Amino acid sequence: MAVSKRTGMAIEPESIEVILRDGQSLKLRPIRPDDKARLSDFFYKLSPHTRYLRFQYVKEHITDDELRHFTEVIPPDRYAYVAATGEGEKERIVAVARWDALPDRKSAEVAFTVQDNIQLHGIGTILLEELAKAALACNITVFIAQVLGENTRMLEVFEESGFKLKKGFLEGLWSITIDLKDQEEYSKRQSLREHIARSAGVRKLFNPKRVAIIGASRSPESVGGALFRNMLKDGFMGVVVPVNPKSDSIAGVLCYKTVLDVPVDIDLGVIVVPAEGVLDVVDQCAEKGIGTLVIISAGFGESGPEGVERERKLREKILSYGMRVVGPNCLGVLNNSPEVRMNATFSPVSAPAGNLSIGTQSGALGLALIDHARSIELGISKFVSYGNRIDIATDDLLEFWEDDPDTDVIVLYQESFGNPRNFGRIARRIAHKKPIIAVKAGRSTVGARAASSHTGALAASDVAVDALFRNAGVIRVTTIEEMFNACQVLTNQPLPKGPRVAILTNAGGPGVLAADACEGLGLKVAPLTQETQAKLRSFLPKAAAVANPVDMIATAPPLAYNQCLKALLEDPGIDSVIVIYIPPLVTKPEEVAEAVNAVLMDYKGGKPVVTCFMMSEASMAGIRKGSKMRPFVFPEDAVQALSLAHSYALYKERPEGAPVKFSGIDTEKIRKEFLPDAAPEKGGWMMPEAALALLKAYGIPVVETFVAMTPDEAVTHSEKAGFPVVMKVRSRSIVHKTDIGGIRVNLGNAEEVRAAFNDIRLKVEAAGKGGMDGVLIQPMVKGGQEMIVGMSLDPLFGPLVMTGLGGVEVELLKDVAFAIHPLYDIEPERMLSQLKSLPLLKGYRGRPNRDVDALKETLLRFSALIEDFPEIETIEINPLMVMEQSNGCAAVDARVYIGRSEGNN
Repeated sequence: MAVSKRTGMAIEPESIEVILRDGQSLKLRPIRPDDKARLSDFFYKLSPHTRYLRFQYVKEHITDDELRHFTEVIPPDRYAYVAATGEGEKERIVAVARWDALPDRKSAEVAFTVQDNIQLHGIGTILLEELAKAALACNITVFIAQVLGENTRMLEVFEESGFKLKKGFLEGLWSITIDLKDQEEYSKRQSLREHIARSAGVRKLFNPKRVAIIGASRSPESVGGALFRNMLKDGFMGVVVPVNPKSDSIAGVLCYKTVLDVPVDIDLGVIVVPAEGVLDVVDQCAEKGIGTLVIISAGFGESGPEGVERERKLREKILSYGMRVVGPNCLGVLNNSPEVRMNATFSPVSAPAGNLSIGTQSGALGLALIDHARSIELGISKFVSYGNRIDIATDDLLEFWEDDPDTDVIVLYQESFGNPRNFGRIARRIAHKKPIIAVKAGRSTVGARAASSHTGALAASDVAVDALFRNAGVIRVTTIEEMFNACQVLTNQPLPKGPRVAILTNAGGPGVLAADACEGLGLKVAPLTQETQAKLRSFLPKAAAVANPVDMIATAPPLAYNQCLKALLEDPGIDSVIVIYIPPLVTKPEEVAEAVNAVLMDYKGGKPVVTCFMMSEASMAGIRKGSKMRPFVFPEDAVQALSLAHSYALYKERPEGAPVKFSGIDTEKIRKEFLPDAAPEKGGWMMPEAALALLKAYGIPVVETFVAMTPDEAVTHSEKAGFPVVMKVRSRSIVHKTDIGGIRVNLGNAEEVRAAFNDIRLKVEAAGKGGMDGVLIQPMVKGGQEMIVGMSLDPLFGPLVMTGLGGVEVELLKDVAFAIHPLYDIEPERMLSQLKSLPLLKGYRGRPNRDVDALKETLLRFSALIEDFPEIETIEINPLMVMEQSNGCAAVDARVYIGRSEGNN
C-alpha cells in the first residue's frame, strides 16, 4: 500500500468522518473481509427496486462467492468503501461504493448502493468523492458507470458532482465516463456541499430548543452547577433539563436520573461528568436520539496515555453514532442571540451581546476572553471553546459564521491545526467577506512544545502558520491585547479606504507618538487641505496647530473636539481620524466623550474614527457604556489597531486569484524519463543534471550543463560550452558543494580546467564524502541577480514554497518569503513584496531592472512541478539568475530529493 508523505493520503485509510447535508456525521471506511455477514444483511434490507437499480436485473439472493468477491478487495484492481453506523457487533452497513479496474489500469467501473431509508441525504455524492480520492492515489483517472435510465437519483449524483462527464444512451442504459483529473468545477461544488453540511451541523449546536445538562449539580461552585445556573440566569429561550442520578431537583427545576428518563426529545446534550463516565453517557445520549453534544469533561488526550486511549474510544463512539461533538476538555458554548440566549458555559461572567464571534481551543483562555470583553463593553454574538476538537472545530465554525447575520468579526485562538489546507481554503473565501483575527500559540520552540503538550496535537512551524494566514487574509496578532485592539476597531468602525490619517489631540506629545507609530506601521499622516486648515483656524485659538497632527492645546473645550472632528472627516485627503484626549483640569472626559460621540452618531460617511482617552481603564467604563466609541488608553495601540484594519482592507480589495495551468507538459512522460534517476523505491537525491533537466521539462530555463567523468572530457565540454566556464562536483551525497571546495569558477582555458578537475577530486577525498561521480561543466553566467526558489515539506501544512535572495549567503541573510503550495496567480507578486532585497530587482541605485515577470512565472511553474510530483520532498534552485528586463532567468544549480516509496500500488 502506497502512502504519500506529502498529503498523508493512504489508499486504505482508517475510518473517516464525513458530514451529510443535514449536518449529521457518518462513518466511512474501506470494506473488509470480515464484512461478509454485514454486507449480506445490507443486501437483504434493500428494497427489490433498489436491488434492481444496482444490479440491473431482478436479484433476490447474494451468494457466498459474491460476498467473497465484494469484500476481499486489493487495490488498484478492486476497492470499496462502506458507510456504517454503530460499533462492534452492532455495526451495520448502510451504503457501499466500489470500483473494479479495467484492463488499461487507468480506468475503473464504479457502482453505488445506498439503503432506501437514508437516500437523498447526500451519501452517494460523498461516496463518489472519497472513492475518487482513493482512485487517484492508485493512478486511476477515469470512472465509468452504467446507469439505468430510470435511476434518476444516481444520474443526479453524477450530474451534480462537478466532474466533467461524457454520456451515451443506448437501449435504456446510460454509459457515463467521469474524468477525475479535471477538478476545477468539482472543487467549487465540493466546497459548496461542504459549506452547507458543516453549517447545518453547527446551526444545530447554536439553536437547540431543548438542552439536557448531564452532570448538573446542586452546588453553584461546581462546573455542572455553574453551567446549569448560567443557562437559567441568562434566560435560555428553550427548555433546559438537569440530569443527575443523585438529585430530585436542582435550582428548583425537576431533575432526572439519566437522560433516558427525560420524557421529551433533546436537541443538545451538555456532558459534565467525570471522564470515566463519559463513554456510558454518550451511549445513553445515542439511545435517546441526541445528535449534538458538548463534552465539558477533562481527562482525555491532554492528560496522558490513559486519557489518550479514552479519547480514541470516544472518537470511535461518536463516529459510529453519527454525532456532532464539541470538546472534550472545553469551556462550553454561548449564543447571545435574543431568540436563543444560551449560555452553556461555566464562565462566572456574561458578555454583552454584539457582533463578534469567538472560537478558542483553550477553555481557560476562553474565561479570560469573556471577562475582558465584558470589561470593555465588547459585545459577543457567539462563543465556542472546542478543547481537544475531536469533531467540531475551527473549520466548522468558520463555515457557519460565514453566513451568520449576527457575526461581523471572527476571532480564533489556535494551539494546533487539524487540516491546514482546508482551513486556508475556507478562511481565504470568508476573509473577503468578514475579518478573521487569529492568535496562534506556539511561536517559539518552548511555546510550541507547551501547546503540543496541552492539546495532545502536533504544533505547526511558525513560518508555515505565517504563510497560511497571510495567504488566507487572516489577521494574525501576537498577543491577546492586540487581538482586542483590532476587535474594537473592526466591530465598530468602517474599514479605511486608504492609509491617510488625521490626528486630533489636545496635547503635542501624544500627537507625536501617534504620528511616529503611523509611519512605522504603514499609515501616512497626510497634509490637510488649505480649506480644512482655514476652517480649523476659524474656531481654534491662535496657539493651536492646524497642520496634521492638529493640536488644539490643553484648554480646548468639548465643542472644539466636535467641530474639529467634523472638519477632518470632510477633508477629501483623509481616510481615517485618530482622536486623542488627555484629561486636563479645565475639561471633563465625559463631556469630551459626549461631543465626539455626537459626531459619530450623526456621521454617515465611510471613514473610521479611532479614539484614545489617556486615562485609567476604570475611569473609562462610564465613557464606553452606551457609546459608539471604543477608546484606547494609549495612542500606539490605537494606531496599531487602525493599521491592522487598513491591512485587512487592502486584502479585501485584492483579487482572490486563481490556479494557473500550463499546457504542453506531459507529466507521465517526464515521470518515466527523470524519476528513475533517484531510485524511487529507495528515495534519495537526483543527480544535479537530472534535476536541471526536470526543471527544463516544466518550462523553467536552465543553464546548459555537461557531465564530464575525466579531465579530458571536462576540457572537451568546456570548449563546447565556451570559455570561461564553471566546474562543479557531481555527486548525490554532496549537497552543499561550496562547503568542501567543490566549485571552480571563471576557468578560462584547458589547462585551468584540468587543474580544477584534479583539485576538486582531491578536495572531495579529503572531505571524506566518498568518490565523486565526475563534474558538471557550465558556461559562466554573468550579470544576473542571484535568487533562490525552493520547497520544503512541513509535516502538517505540506509543501512550503520559498523565494528570496540567493547564493551561498542565503542562510545567513535569511531574506526569504514563504507561501503555502499551490501558488495562485497573484502569489508571486505578494511573495516578492515581502523581500527586503526587492529593490535589487527594481533598479536600486542605478542597477539595471531585472526580469521580475520571468521570476514570477518561474515560481508558478515551480509550483506546478510540485503539484504533479508529490514524491518530491525537497527541491531547490540556488542560484536562479534573474537577468535584465526582458532577458528572462536561468537555473544554475538545483537539487531534488525524492521520498522513499513505502510500498507498491
